[in-house]
Amino acid sequence: MGKVVKSTDGSASRSDAVRNRRAILKAAAVLFASRGEGVDVREIARCAGVGMGTLYRHFPTKDALLDTVLHEDFAEWTDTARHAAQAQCDPFEALSFFMRDALERQSHHRALVQRFAETWDTTSGIATCRRELHPVIDDLVARCHDAGVLRPGVTGEDVSLLLVALGHIAQLAAAQERPEMWQRTLHITLDGLQPVHKAPLSPNPPTETRGIGTHAVDQSSS
Repeated sequence: MGKVVKSTDGSASRSDAVRNRRAILKAAAVLFASRGEGVDVREIARCAGVGMGTLYRHFPTKDALLDTVLHEDFAEWTDTARHAAQAQCDPFEALSFFMRDALERQSHHRALVQRFAETWDTTSGIATCRRELHPVIDDLVARCHDAGVLRPGVTGEDVSLLLVALGHIAQLAAAQERPEMWQRTLHITLDGLQPVHKAPLSPNPPTETRGIGTHAVDQSSS
């Protein structure tokens, strides 16, 4: 009875597919961080050493690729925030750490800044990450209010929108290699969140405006 020889073509193809996917994600992560959402997928394919057909077999759209890259970033950000909040006894220091960590991340990641600022319903993958992140922000704010260490009337939405604005400052500071710019602005912001400021805040905007940022601005200007 002759020996049965098993073909290795299938396993070799799978190995190639895994290797190509990994190369695409690595190249995309670097380019999205440095150049933002506007980077051309042809450049991503070129840096990954694959053809456009290979890229599209793994990621049918640019949004699908961006979602995959950013999902891990948002998930890791959320996990870090949760652990830091649990480890920090001082509620205001926990909020301060979260905001510093957020801006440190955004200073090195243009696409993260852009997606965090966009409307909440852009894509399901990123929307899921936001749904995980915002309850963490709301909890940090609630703890601060319970301890009486946060300006009355400040909401989790306020903190989110502050991070949208400060994220763009962090990007500007990174481009000029002057991190002290966003650090100084954050210091001023945190001072403004202190409970010593008693002046009533203006009413919150309607909930449907939550997440207004670069996406909404682009639409209105087109």
